[in-house]
Amino acid sequence: MTLKMPAEWAPHEAVWIGFPHLAEEWSGQIDAGRRDVAAFAGAVHDGGRGEAVRLVVNDEKQADIAAALVDPGVRILIQLLGDIWLRDTGPIVAGTGTARRARNFRFNWWGEKFVMPGDLEVGAALAAGSGLPVDEQDWVLEGGGIDVDGAGLCVTTEECLLNTNRNPTLTREDIAVRLHQSLGIDRLLWLGNGLVGDHTDGHVDNLARFVGEGRLAVPVAAGNDDPNAHIYADARARATAFGGVEIVDLPSPGRVEVGGEIAAASYMNFYIGNSVVVVPTYGVANDQAAIDTLAALFPTRRAVGVDARGIIAGGGSFHCSSQQVPK
Repeated sequence: MTLKMPAEWAPHEAVWIGFPHLAEEWSGQIDAGRRDVAAFAGAVHDGGRGEAVRLVVNDEKQADIAAALVDPGVRILIQLLGDIWLRDTGPIVAGTGTARRARNFRFNWWGEKFVMPGDLEVGAALAAGSGLPVDEQDWVLEGGGIDVDGAGLCVTTEECLLNTNRNPTLTREDIAVRLHQSLGIDRLLWLGNGLVGDHTDGHVDNLARFVGEGRLAVPVAAGNDDPNAHIYADARARATAFGGVEIVDLPSPGRVEVGGEIAAASYMNFYIGNSVVVVPTYGVANDQAAIDTLAALFPTRRAVGVDARGIIAGGGSFHCSSQQVPK
């Protein structure tokens, strides 16, 4: 039986969140990154109203640092890891209830760009610790490269999934077949490129996200200096041409820089928890509008803005650092 990857708004048993420990990867902002991640973990736990949160730390020293920052209800899990982006290095759980299975895909450091010890092992370790049956997958896939609506529809980007630095022998058709076999995906909406400054080669979870079955949120450019205006327009045009998809507007934070370089800052990197939707904020004019929009889209959850100016210095945001375990 082909198992479907549930949509993110389906109930969660738990979530894994990575905790920063490699100072050289954080441009002098690791303390701010740790504070942002701890605030994210606390927001998702939501005083016990949300899902169980497993904050994955590299060693005992990091466990002590994390313990001083997180809410008491957040569980600290010591496990060797490289970077914190468990959306990409962690397993993806397909199915629900007693039919769940952890799919552990190959990982090649986003096309051999950021090689760190622990990244190749953390997915298998988390999958084994989940208590679920584990299926090793023989091809490269990062969780941030796809988003699903739970009904068989998936959105992705050509820049990432068709990149020759991932699976050079696989065609577009091959990838579609494998996504169906591994995650129950029946239809693929191919967008073009991802955001300017995105070192992952265009992960879709920074560009477009499902907010309901067949409902796709796409950013609206913020002003004339928004570096991604043309990318948003292209994504919107492709989604419209695909047909059968309702497009929902979500603001863009506009131009956000880290160290004088354009950062891949996006409200699309929100995380849908059991009781909250956590929205990354950047200290810019559209922060509250993004929170309000997501609150309206998920009326049974609270939309919570959490400062992401520390975590973005590491190259990603809250969705990138997390991977949920469906109930």
